[in-house]
Amino acid sequence: MIGPDRLERVTAGAVVPEQVIAYVRAVSEAAPSLFGSCVGYRSGERIVLVGYPLEDPRDEARMSRAVEEALSSPGLGRITVLGPARPSQAPPAAESRADAYFALALPAPPREPKLRSLLRRAARELVLETEGPFGREHAELVARYLRERELAEGTRRIFRRIPRVLETCPEARLFSARLADGRLAAFAVGEFSPLTTACFLFCFRDKDLAPPGSADFVLAALVAEAERRGHTRVNLGLGVNGGIAFFKRKWGAAAFLPCIETSWAPGRPQAGRRGGILTRLRRRLWDG
Repeated sequence: MIGPDRLERVTAGAVVPEQVIAYVRAVSEAAPSLFGSCVGYRSGERIVLVGYPLEDPRDEARMSRAVEEALSSPGLGRITVLGPARPSQAPPAAESRADAYFALALPAPPREPKLRSLLRRAARELVLETEGPFGREHAELVARYLRERELAEGTRRIFRRIPRVLETCPEARLFSARLADGRLAAFAVGEFSPLTTACFLFCFRDKDLAPPGSADFVLAALVAEAERRGHTRVNLGLGVNGGIAFFKRKWGAAAFLPCIETSWAPGRPQAGRRGGILTRLRRRLWDG
């Protein structure tokens, strides 16, 4: 376990959401530990190591030392490493999956004409709400999303715990977009605990009600809040697929940190990847 002062240090230096310890605790039952200068989370026999050293998230040597330390944990049955490279300790048969975190530098660059037009149109039809609670309408929007999509149970569990994220993460904020009649059109959740990097965690919209640009409208509010607080970037999450990556690039975001996910059972024959709930954190799914 990590003492409170070291927990604060990890979160303060976070550049990816998985380093924001209150957030991970809100969506999982895993206990945080430090392995070298990398945070990891243990649940039963499993460890998920967030292999981005606090001194330099691209430092593969420090990541390797953290992996070595995690592998020495008693009773370890499976390890999953998220990091800038495939760990040298991973056996050849261990599966790796590659993606990249996208970041928007702050102050934000000038917006493209099409994005400005979308935001103007959305602003004519929507009212921003930043103080309201996560209510029944928000929960129904998430529930509808889950009904309409085939998602892994771990991902479903994360989405069901959005209220817990907002309740237990001191710097998590809800941005809601409502129509003139008060109906909820879209919402986003951001996390602002790290000193330099705000995190765009979740975004949902009502596909039947939301005017074009609704997701951009709530993201614009999140970006404005990050700028107000003095952050130097917003981590928009992983590329995931072409559509989501396009949405992020439209905002001027660029891939800034590789995310290579590698999972294996030390000392056992490799039979493919079996991630727990924490491995779902590496993908920001949203109803764009």
